[in-house]
Amino acid sequence: MASADSQPRFGQSVKGLLSDKVGSCGGDVIVLTRQVLKGSRSQELLGQAARNMVIQEDAILHSEDSLRKMSIITTHLQYHVEHSKNLQDQLRHLLK
Repeated sequence: MASADSQPRFGQSVKGLLSDKVGSCGGDVIVLTRQVLKGSRSQELLGQAARNMVIQEDAILHSEDSLRKMSIITTHLQYHVEHSKNLQDQLRHLLK
């Protein structure tokens, strides 16, 4: 009869251990899910940062191109201003 008495206790302790393990595994799954979601969010942020860098790089290249064009225009304007000064001097000399 002693063995019949010990069987329910053994079954209960196994059920208790099993229940604890299932709870622990459930907690681990929750932690793992959070980490995966965090990693997914990190990947999303990295992708967004990469897209922003490409946009900024394009803006910088466009700005460099604009500065180069403005430099050429400035050189042309300086030439024309100098040329017009020479023409003005020649006209003054002719009108004297």
